[in-house]
Amino acid sequence: MSEIWDGLVKAFQLICTFDTTVMSIAGKSLWISAASCLIATAICVPLGSVIHFNNFKGKRLLISTVQTLWSMPTVAVGLLVFLLVSHSGPLGILELIFKPGAIIFGQVILISPLILGLVISALNGVDKLIPETAVSLGASRLQKAILTIREARYAIVAALIMGFGRAISEVGLSIMVGGNIARYTRTIPTAIALETQRGNIELSIALGIILILIALVINISLHMLQRKRV
Repeated sequence: MSEIWDGLVKAFQLICTFDTTVMSIAGKSLWISAASCLIATAICVPLGSVIHFNNFKGKRLLISTVQTLWSMPTVAVGLLVFLLVSHSGPLGILELIFKPGAIIFGQVILISPLILGLVISALNGVDKLIPETAVSLGASRLQKAILTIREARYAIVAALIMGFGRAISEVGLSIMVGGNIARYTRTIPTAIALETQRGNIELSIALGIILILIALVINISLHMLQRKRV
């Protein structure tokens, strides 16, 4: 029990003194996940709008498939990305393997189904009278889409936050395509796994606390957005 307590004390000391190793890992993890979420959102909001505003054969099947992909194992995505960006893969020319770009690429694939599905659900949740009234007043299809997206903005931001939470907590993908290289591709989850194996418990606890705090901020943000929607 004393070892756990000593580890907690040293972990808080590392955080409070802004230990360079802890801050470097946390900063790297945050910017990689943020970049992944922004790219995925830039793809999924227009794509979700196209799916929502158009009726076509197989639409329900497509949406069901997207929702099924929410639970994709990170190691499966990691394997797919590794095969794509490895030196012998079709995207090997980009030389992304064991670089932050490979992790971002993989996380975009991982979280896009989640964000896309939530964006479609957000657009479906908008009162139909709003876009119909806009059309009756002479609004174009583009204006109708923009108005609907605006009405669903809080739910869309919530989808972005959910995607960020999924990205920053994954570990398998980052290790497989990033290599867990110190000060380059090492993220909070991969560092926790490595340092625990090394017996560096205080650093693992410090990073775990930061990850929990990030999760807390995400949950508080989602709660505030849900209150605004009401």
